[in-house]
Amino acid sequence: MRSVSIPPDFHSFPFVLKACSQLGSLSSAQTLHSQALKFGFVYDLFVLNSLIHLYSISHRFRDAHNLFDESSHRDVVSYNALIDGYVKAGDVGKARELFNKMPFRDAVSWGTLVAGYAKSDQCNEAIHLFNKMLELNIRPDNIALVSALSACAQLGELECGKRIHDYIERSKIRVDSFLYTGLVDVYAKCGYIETAIKIFESSQGKSLCTWNAMLVGLAMHGHGQLSLDYFSRMIKAGVEPDGVTFLGVLVGCSHAGLVNEARKLFDKMESVYGVSRELKHFGCMADMLGRAGLIKEAMEMIKKMPMGCNVSVWSGLLGGCRIHGNVEVAEQAAEHVMELKPEDGGVYKIMADLYANAERWEDVVKIRRSMDAGKVKKIAGCSLIQLNGVMHEFVASDDLHPETDEIYFVLNAIRKHQYESC
Repeated sequence: MRSVSIPPDFHSFPFVLKACSQLGSLSSAQTLHSQALKFGFVYDLFVLNSLIHLYSISHRFRDAHNLFDESSHRDVVSYNALIDGYVKAGDVGKARELFNKMPFRDAVSWGTLVAGYAKSDQCNEAIHLFNKMLELNIRPDNIALVSALSACAQLGELECGKRIHDYIERSKIRVDSFLYTGLVDVYAKCGYIETAIKIFESSQGKSLCTWNAMLVGLAMHGHGQLSLDYFSRMIKAGVEPDGVTFLGVLVGCSHAGLVNEARKLFDKMESVYGVSRELKHFGCMADMLGRAGLIKEAMEMIKKMPMGCNVSVWSGLLGGCRIHGNVEVAEQAAEHVMELKPEDGGVYKIMADLYANAERWEDVVKIRRSMDAGKVKKIAGCSLIQLNGVMHEFVASDDLHPETDEIYFVLNAIRKHQYESC
């Protein structure tokens, strides 16, 4: 167009700038920015917003702000473009600052920020913001709904997830594959497997993410054989698996003790399905083989790994050694964990218990001295349970709950009953 001297108009630049953003071509965009200045279109609102969006998603926030601050014509789309850029860059704090300054916010503004909080693991804030939307009678878009469901799934907030589900049905919102995935995810992760399956089976055009949500949910709750069945259905349906798919099925096999099935899948990942084996897959296999007492096989797998081991792989092996009392291999695994994550006090506790069970008391003393000298801390176990809409949090050995005496009374009664049964 330019080579034959046809002058562009204000429609030309937004389209070609959008193409640059999709290609990630910042240099071409900067050239177009110069052209827009030359032809006097840079302050046209559509061109301005296209440039702000492009610079924002390229993390060129100084350039984006220069355009944003100098313009007297910016609108809600201008703000949304900057907010989206900060969210994609992981800076939810900056996104919230802009959000608070907006003279007017639309559903996209709210949905983008809810998604930002959910992706940055600030799930309580995501749910709080979503609830605020509903209080103000702002109809959430699907991005906000999916993000809020994701936050509920991560926190185990079943009741909140149910309320969102009810809202979707009452408002007659069209449920696409993303919403189906979010609903399956929240029910599956909160332990309502039957409900998750019912929603999954009713979904139309199941995407890979929908299948993965179902597989991961089944795996979390120990339904290993069922996860294998769903994996077979997924392959027959012509859906190509990815790394998340295999992680879900391998975890399911690990929890259910299906060692042979996990071996076969792990071996076929690259050769049959073309999915690269990552550290998380090796870590899962190390944990499973260790639990099954196949310590030697786990060590052989680790030696053949094409990449260096991380903490999860060695920790998985160490956990198996603790179960089966293999002190020799545990020492090797613990050495690597201490080297990679010296502040982790859990490994010292495991080794102290292993040495004590083997009656190696001098080593118990040494490991405890090392722990004190290194000033490492054992991260206390924490459990959450929701009862009558109230979330209760318990840290190992704490006595902070207002009904602590009653809780320990019942717990001791259960223990007494177990001993009497034995």
